[in-house]
Amino acid sequence: MASSNNKTVFLRKYTARTKEKILQNLGKVDRTADEIFDEHLNNFQLQQSSANRLQKEFNNYIRCVRAVQVASKSLMEAITEVYEPTWSGSEALYGQASSIEVLWQDFSHKLGDQVLIPLNTYTAQFPEMRKKIDKRGRKLVDYDSQRHSFQNLQANAAKRKDDVKLTKGREQLEEAKRTYEILNTELHDELPALFDSRILFLVTNLQTLFASEQMFHNEISKIYSELEAIVDKLATESQRGSYTLKKLNSTSNNIQSPVKSHEISNASISYPTPMTNGNSTAATNGGANTTNLPPGVLYRVKATYKYVREDADELSFDVGEIIDVIEYDDPEDQEDGWLMGSKDGGKEKGMFPANFTRPL
Repeated sequence: MASSNNKTVFLRKYTARTKEKILQNLGKVDRTADEIFDEHLNNFQLQQSSANRLQKEFNNYIRCVRAVQVASKSLMEAITEVYEPTWSGSEALYGQASSIEVLWQDFSHKLGDQVLIPLNTYTAQFPEMRKKIDKRGRKLVDYDSQRHSFQNLQANAAKRKDDVKLTKGREQLEEAKRTYEILNTELHDELPALFDSRILFLVTNLQTLFASEQMFHNEISKIYSELEAIVDKLATESQRGSYTLKKLNSTSNNIQSPVKSHEISNASISYPTPMTNGNSTAATNGGANTTNLPPGVLYRVKATYKYVREDADELSFDVGEIIDVIEYDDPEDQEDGWLMGSKDGGKEKGMFPANFTRPL
């Protein structure tokens, strides 16, 4: 029985509200205006739209971060698998690969717990506030409807002298007005407070996001610098033949080292072999240009590979650098496959592997 009564009351209110809105839209009756509330409502709608957009994009971002985390782990597993245990820096490389995985886990965890969860809490306020705004709208229509009904009742009651109906109509109007004003007053306080909270929330949330990003990228860049140094050292040792497999020559019993791929491309280059001839050094330069060179420079070469020196008497250089080939101070110090060179106008000087360069 109670359920049936509630349903009847609901239908009656729904019908009254629908009728009131139609009359208001047709301009038959006026509606209660509240410009300040309308401004608060507009700010709320903008705030909710921005928050929902931020939540959507960040959810997408964190999904991508977690996908890259999985891809990074798989990639590092493959790298540690192909990087042989006997190679230079293998243990360090394996350790750095584990550190990368830990960094990704920590980064993903911070984004989820310290950025996403507070963002979800912030955006959860809007649906509840929207329900209250909608309820306030319904109560405003009820109030306007009762107001217009009472105005009509006053006009008719004056003619009929029906004080009972007039009294009852006034009570219904006061109740509708009181219900509406309670909600309206609360929203006049709550909406500006919610709107003002956006700044503090965004400051805290974005600071956490940016700080987490900065720390992650700083730490992971250090690890990749270490990995680069490990591989550079492997390249240097490989060029020196440290990992070259020996094989039996099919025409003799001499053991020889196979030619490396980068040496094949330079096979036609004949590097100079300094020879003592009085106080001078004679060399064949394999076609290198020897004209218009500064005193003491035999010829010039261009670096085709990066080389990082391992000893104080060696010369480091990057790909593309031009090096002046000069004589050894003592020809007896010359090592097979190594040249003496200088760069930057003689400011840097030292030995370097010939097959890291090509003559100009």
